Amino acid sequence: MKTIPKIPLGNNGPLVSKLGLGCMRMSPVWGRGGSDENESIATIQQALDSGINFLNTGDFYGSGHNEMLIGKAIKGRRDDAFISVKFGAVFYGGQMLGLDLRPMSIKNYINYSLVRLGIDTIDLYQPCRLDNSVPVEDVIGTVADLIKEGKVRYLGVSEITADQLRKANAIHPVAALEIGYSLADRQIETDLLPAARDLGIAVVAFANTAEGLLTGDMKAPLPKDAYQLHFSRFQGSNLTKNLEKVEVLKQMAQQKGCTPTQLAIAWVNTQGEHIMPLVSMSRRTRLPENMEAMGITFTPEELDLLNTHFAPGAILGGTYLQR
Repeated sequence: MKTIPKIPLGNNGPLVSKLGLGCMRMSPVWGRGGSDENESIATIQQALDSGINFLNTGDFYGSGHNEMLIGKAIKGRRDDAFISVKFGAVFYGGQMLGLDLRPMSIKNYINYSLVRLGIDTIDLYQPCRLDNSVPVEDVIGTVADLIKEGKVRYLGVSEITADQLRKANAIHPVAALEIGYSLADRQIETDLLPAARDLGIAVVAFANTAEGLLTGDMKAPLPKDAYQLHFSRFQGSNLTKNLEKVEVLKQMAQQKGCTPTQLAIAWVNTQGEHIMPLVSMSRRTRLPENMEAMGITFTPEELDLLNTHFAPGAILGGTYLQR
């Protein structure tokens, strides 16, 4: 696939690429080092050249490093990029301390983001989570005010419940919901995905390979410094049994002449025209593979096999996606 088709971001929203570029891994985050900066910038620019205009970041990724990186990459071609920014997480020493969603803090965050990105307006602005520490009305209302001021174009939300989504949308129209979604993490199919569909909200789906579980490359036990070991899914017998489940994905990939990663992305892509796989990349060599995944189709029998084999609850143990 040489170019990526465009979809509207929510009802009557802007056209964005059906495949999004997650930029998080280009910067030091969660205690892990970032990537080569020049290669990361080249990756963003090549993605834009290929029609991938949706760039996803967070103001806390690398303490602002990620935004500055994107700013360098889009300099002179602002109109080619649709910038999605998450806010609200507080990090220190590579560890997340919690959330600060006070209106005063949000108004402070955005000024720094605009400077680091080198732009006048953020296309999609969203709290990274909602924890009830601040009323939803205050959080969403502040972003709505920023939209009125022209500093933000559209409201997004991330990692919230169906009830929170409805409440947020009642305060101000939500364009997009960012949420983890994969063959291994299907709990949102019960109520959150139906709510987004009913409200006409686009879904930006990250973690398509479930933190590497569905790539077909993971082996047990994991290295002692693997960040996945924080989650019970990747520990002990859970990991062994989960990797056995992945064998079906590997076999199908071999039959279809693609990789398990491509199948995992393709499955998310087929879940709806309003769903965008958000794939993290930091090297140009990854772009062709991930773009080709968007053209992979399934027979009804193949989809039935995957949906049955990876039924909700089939993967043992939890991750932060299952708070």
